[in-house]
Amino acid sequence: MKRRKFIQNMSLAAVATPTAFDKLIAQSFEKLAGSDSFRYGERVLIIIRLNGGNDGLNMVIPVSQYSNLGIQRSNILIPQNDVLSLTNDVGLHPEMTGMQGMFNDGKLSIIHNVGYPDQNRSHFRSMDIWTSGLIDSPATTGWLGRHFDDVFPNFPDNYPNPGMTDPIAISMGYHVSATCQGLMGNFSHSVSNPLDNFNLATTNIVDDGTYYGNQVKYLATIIEQSNKYGTQINVAATNGNTLSTKYDPDNRLAMQLQNVARMISGGLKTKVYILNVNGFDTHNEQIDSTGVTIGFHAELLKMLSDGISAFQDDLKLLGLEEQVLGLTFSEFGRQIASNASYGTDHGDAGPMFLFGSCVNNSEVGTIPNIPNQVVEQAAIPMEHDFRDIYGSVLNNWFGVSQTDVQTLFEVPINFMNLATGCVVNSVDEPLSIATSEALIYPNPCFENATIRLNTLNEKVIITVLDMNGSIVINVFNGSLAEGEHNLPMQLNSLPIGNYVIRVEKESGVVMKNLIKA
Repeated sequence: MKRRKFIQNMSLAAVATPTAFDKLIAQSFEKLAGSDSFRYGERVLIIIRLNGGNDGLNMVIPVSQYSNLGIQRSNILIPQNDVLSLTNDVGLHPEMTGMQGMFNDGKLSIIHNVGYPDQNRSHFRSMDIWTSGLIDSPATTGWLGRHFDDVFPNFPDNYPNPGMTDPIAISMGYHVSATCQGLMGNFSHSVSNPLDNFNLATTNIVDDGTYYGNQVKYLATIIEQSNKYGTQINVAATNGNTLSTKYDPDNRLAMQLQNVARMISGGLKTKVYILNVNGFDTHNEQIDSTGVTIGFHAELLKMLSDGISAFQDDLKLLGLEEQVLGLTFSEFGRQIASNASYGTDHGDAGPMFLFGSCVNNSEVGTIPNIPNQVVEQAAIPMEHDFRDIYGSVLNNWFGVSQTDVQTLFEVPINFMNLATGCVVNSVDEPLSIATSEALIYPNPCFENATIRLNTLNEKVIITVLDMNGSIVINVFNGSLAEGEHNLPMQLNSLPIGNYVIRVEKESGVVMKNLIKA
């Protein structure tokens, strides 16, 4: 079922529901209707994807483990004297002078050993996981798309509007990012050159009530939206400014970031920009035959470092530094040992960068431990689940409450202070669950979900009810000790629709709405 029709059906169902559910559903839709604009001021998030699986050990080099690195990857290892020093324990690849300066200025944070449990080392599956934020559920929406579904519930209908005239997110290039895929559509607008202004051809065909008419109407909505967004983007980029002299016209990432700076300085209200850098799948010839400090990976790291540092310099000159936060990610790291082809093979965890004047810590986590014996296909194990980083950024940077963040993911989020160096214009809500409340995550769900609740030492009955108030699934019936509990709910047999979770406890009854998507 199309989400557009699904929402229409939910609205009709809500009209016919018993009184006990009317109030619950009304409160849910009231929450959505009141959130039809961003509450996060002028803040912007930049996401840079390093496509292919970046070799984190050649980018952020654990110099305190250097002798063991020599055992593991002697044919590609950067000479220690060439490593750009950051701390006594770590340094950067010699081509990353721009990011070294940012680190020394307190504008770059390194998060070590980020990944996900039971890494499968597949490009396609790993990227699905990183963009969706889901492992156990089908990757049909992106983690930001689910968040935008909550903030902009009727999208793409009636967008743009006076409350949000500009694209909610922008994917630089010719393709929209799966990170921003929502239930009804993708919240990102693709932009190759914001200074180009063109219009897509429109249609006069009206919706005649047939399937074809409905689809044409939807297409017409997207075309009209794209044309309006294109005009807004062009006006902002034309009126915007760029002041840094550090941009290299031969650096394609730098040129994209310069365009982002133009759009932000021109007043575009877009909250998220997503950029891609391809080429990190370095199975062979990662380094040049004439020297380990040069080669294909070195060129990519220079592009990344020079582009980001030029962008940060531009933001400073434009007076926008405290408005923008950026992060980098790759679908996985590489193996600890190099291969015989002067490259590295698919691994597990790797480092992420956070950049901007509002980052908190220079380093998060522990430096990778490099063994002194080569173990075939061994890689850096995960220390931080990437969803903890995503959730913390939403909470720290955009001020999204921990409770709302948790509904986006299927695992409990470990919140960290990553970017609280500048004041957030939002009041946080604690994630601890009162005995009179419950939290369901993810919600909407696709197959299964988890309910978090706080109980006394008491008997608990948890059931799933349809919109007629009938029990469709018995989730739990038993006694729970005093404290907080996370109980799995097997919902894959439920048809798509709107449901209510009822928690009956001796201390009271809790009812929460659930969307099965």
